[in-house]
Formats: sequence, structure tokens, C-alpha cells
Amino acid sequence: MSGTSMDGVTAALAKIEDIPEVQEHARPRLKVRLLTYETYPYPLAVREHLLELCEAGSTRKLCMMNFQLGEIFAAAALKIIEKAGKKPSDIGIIGSHGQTVCHLPRQGTLQIGEPAVIAERTGITTVGDFRPRDIAAGGEGAPLIPYVDYVLFSSPKISRVLLNIGGIANVTYLPAGTGLEEIKAFDTGPGNMLLDGVMQRLTKGELSYDKDGALASKGRVYSDLLAELMRHPFIRKAPPKSTGREEFGNAFLDKILDIAQQKGLSTEDLLATLTAFTVESIVENCRLFLGEFTELIASGGGAKNRALMRGLGERLVGVKVTTTQEYGIPVEAKEALGFAILAYQTLNHRPNNVPAATGAKRAVVLGKITQGR
Repeated sequence: MSGTSMDGVTAALAKIEDIPEVQEHARPRLKVRLLTYETYPYPLAVREHLLELCEAGSTRKLCMMNFQLGEIFAAAALKIIEKAGKKPSDIGIIGSHGQTVCHLPRQGTLQIGEPAVIAERTGITTVGDFRPRDIAAGGEGAPLIPYVDYVLFSSPKISRVLLNIGGIANVTYLPAGTGLEEIKAFDTGPGNMLLDGVMQRLTKGELSYDKDGALASKGRVYSDLLAELMRHPFIRKAPPKSTGREEFGNAFLDKILDIAQQKGLSTEDLLATLTAFTVESIVENCRLFLGEFTELIASGGGAKNRALMRGLGERLVGVKVTTTQEYGIPVEAKEALGFAILAYQTLNHRPNNVPAATGAKRAVVLGKITQGR
């Protein structure tokens, strides 16, 4: 898995089995055990090429990067297999999300990292290209992890929100005792994307993120800028909805940096304000579009940002704010684990999208299967 932060490949190795009972799309039941995981950073030149592709790349570069990323993903798979003390012949399937370079809800989506290369280098059957089928079925192609959230975290008694804070933040609402058709899930707005962008710009690439939210914790929130950011139409747009760098990428960041310079904001104050923007956009979406819940479980890189997590805890009064770590899943590993689960269901010919979340007209089997050796 590689997300909108474009910082590298997270590989997870898991053992997945059916629980012996009837498998229904509305109530999938799987036994999932995470064996190990690791994040392998992209080489700097690769990351720069990817960021260029997202803004205005050439078809030649796109073609080249598709195969180069396939090699990188294959290498990550082989390393994580070795780390677990396994051999490629021990592995039944690889699920690869790829790297999103363009996502246009309901119009099209493109993830690169050629599955054929992964299958050829590893010899393992590979499922990739998950999002297009949902769009073909009338959906937004995102979010896809709600299916996984249901498998791992649904409860007969506790209403939960699963929050992933990657480049973009997204939520899955799991009301107590309900099936897939009753959950809600959507993107809420920027997660780490703007925070990471500020750090990379202002340090000229020396620092890629605000570790633990340390700098943001030293700053003060500039309320006028926060109010202006919260007026972005995506924040209060009704779901289903998804977003990415197309709305909150470099062009949006340029405007923010211009305002910050005009107002004389320090780096710390700008980071504090953008952290508050992530927090407030999440809280506002929960208020507008979700029912009651008593637990919020965060994952993704942003779950390690103490300033961000503290802000959520302060704003969500009466809600237990925690992370997937409490449930035995490292915050960096959940999405990679998720695509292993989706791939397992694809290989078993089981629908694994959530129409209630993506807006698709029907449940479909996601992904394309490339046979291994």
C-alpha cells in the first residue's frame, strides 16, 4: 500500500481464513492475523517523479513509473516475506493498491505499480487495480477500506468511528450491531497533506513532516485563516465524497503559504492552524453526517501526531479517542493489511466494495487478478 502522502510502500504479511459459517456480503466474517509489517521509503528521485506526475506529467514518464513502481512493490513484498521467515511459495496472494497519481470521483482513477511485474518477480498471484470497478459500477472508487473496517472492528454493542489520517483523512462509521449496508464512510478533507507540504517547502526538503506534531504544539491557531479554510466547499459537501491532491495539493498549498506570508505567520503558527483545520474538518463531518458514537479509533501516519490526536480528544467530548495500536494493529500497517483482506475476498469471488460508502449502484468484486508462476 502507498497512499496520498507518497512517502513509500508499506508491506504487511497476514494470515487470513474464513470463519466456518455462511459468508454474506452484508456480514463478512474472517479471521485475520497480522504477522509482520514494514514501511520501505521511496528513493527521493522516485518520490519527486511521482509528485510531478500528479501535477502535470508526461505519458512517457507515466509508462516508465508504472513499471518502476512495480519493481519497488515487488521488492517490498519479497523483503516482508523474508522478514517473517517465510518463502514466496508459502504465500497465497498479494494485494497491491498501487500508487494513486490521479483520482477523479465517478470519472476515473489511476493507480500505478504494475501488478504483472509484482507477479512475475515474486511468482505470487497478485490482485491490483481495485478502484476502477467501483467507478464502473457508478461509485466514486473510494473509500475502499470501510469493508475492512467492518471485518476488523464492527461490534454488536459499541458504535465506532474508524479514522484514517493519511494525506487525506477519512472516516468509517460503524453503528452497533449493523451490516455493511448501514455503515457510512467518506473523506473528510486533508489529513497530513498540507502539514507535510509546509514542512517540505519551508525546510527545502530537509524535513518531510512535523514529527509528533512538535512544532504545531508550539504555535497558536490563526482563527481568521482557519475560518477561511473551513469554508472550502468539500468540507460540508454531503457524502458519498472523496478527494485528493486534485483539490488539496500544491495549488491549494500555494494559496495558504501566500496568506501566511502576508499575515506574518510563523512556521509554528501555520502548522498549528493547519493541524486545527484537519481536526475541525474531521469533527465537523462527524457532526453533520454521522450518528452517535462512543469510540474513535485512529490509524495512519497522522495517528502519531500528538498535537492532532490531542485536538481530536479535546473536541470530541465524551468519546474515547484511541488508535488501532490498542487493538494490536500498528497505525502504519492497517491499510496495507486492508488490501490483503480485499485481495483475499477478490480471489474468493466475493463482493468487497461498500456501495453505501462509495455510491456504487451495486456490490461488486474489486480488482484484477494476475496469475503467479
